[in-house]
Amino acid sequence: MSDDETGGDELTVESLRERLEAVEAALEDAETESDLDEVEAALEDLESDVEETLEDDEDDEEAEELEDELGDLADELDEARGPYADDVLEDIEEVSDEIAEETWTEQGESSLRSVVEAALEDINEILGTSLTLADDDELTEKLLATLEATGEAIHDADLDPDEDGDTIESLLEATETLQNGVEDAQTWDDLSVRQQLQAQGYYDVLDHVKDYPPEWHALKVHEKRGNIDMVLLALETFDSDFMEEHALETLERMGHEDAIEPMLQRAGRRDQDAIRILGKTGVEDEEVVETLVDYVDNDSNPLLQKVTFKALGQIGAEAAVQPIADQLVAENAEIRSGAARALGLIGDTRAIDPLADVLAEDDDDTARASAAWALNQIATEAALEAVAEYTDDRAYLVQAEAEKAAPALEPAA
Repeated sequence: MSDDETGGDELTVESLRERLEAVEAALEDAETESDLDEVEAALEDLESDVEETLEDDEDDEEAEELEDELGDLADELDEARGPYADDVLEDIEEVSDEIAEETWTEQGESSLRSVVEAALEDINEILGTSLTLADDDELTEKLLATLEATGEAIHDADLDPDEDGDTIESLLEATETLQNGVEDAQTWDDLSVRQQLQAQGYYDVLDHVKDYPPEWHALKVHEKRGNIDMVLLALETFDSDFMEEHALETLERMGHEDAIEPMLQRAGRRDQDAIRILGKTGVEDEEVVETLVDYVDNDSNPLLQKVTFKALGQIGAEAAVQPIADQLVAENAEIRSGAARALGLIGDTRAIDPLADVLAEDDDDTARASAAWALNQIATEAALEAVAEYTDDRAYLVQAEAEKAAPALEPAA
């Protein structure tokens, strides 16, 4: 291109505008991607020269207006390109991501299968292929594998944007219909809480409703029947403080080991209800014990400590004996008492000596009574001997525990 064609060495708004008009005409006449590439190259050169003109005269309104027109022309160029096979593949990838990420209802899964089958029929007709649903038992995996194979078939077709433009347009229409169908298919998020529970059989136990709301009545029936999965479903699904409270109380009464995993997650956030439920399961799970032991010496939260002591005691967590025994000298008498009772529940003989020390030396009679009770729970000869000598103790509760221990030490007649 000559200096005259590019405006010479001197850049003026007039010469730049003439070049702009020439680029506009070239874009209008372009018929192939190669033509558009040439337009893009000319447009980039022009943009560079316009920027240089603006740097020389920042107040030139005509140059600024020219720059705006260049931006509009660049948009027109983008719109003139394609369509491309990559656009079709991008649509299919977006559909695959949505199918994989969403949770679909039974109705939604049926719709997905139908829209994918319809898309396959269209694509087979357009490309002359014979794509079918993949062979997989699980529907989501079946659909994802099918879409992957469809994408590979489109890629292998090696469609040219110039020569195969009509084919690509037809494929884009098919994938747009596919996208709309997937978007319209029913997900669990589309349902209300009650609809979700209804679909999962939560209300199937109700012949008639005694309590209001019916969710609470159903919860009671599920507890009575031992349907732990439905109780956990209620806890997970209801966005209600009322139902959460009753679901947690139900889980605590049931003490079912299937509650361990969801309650462990809550216990990791220092949820005292969850810790109580873990204790009620009575299962000495290693991960549970490790989680709870971390709270044993949390003297900034005595309520959490006491709940944790009891849960570890109910579990029978031998790994917690020493950490809990260390709390027998805590400043708070209630903590000392709770620690003693937890050691009694665990029943480990390593606790006998520290419990005997509490009984002999502690100035709080409630803590001493708890130590006496714990020694009776351990119930070895050494433990009973440590209690039996306090039959004349100043504290009635300690006396009562001593009187329980004494007969067990008498030789059989």
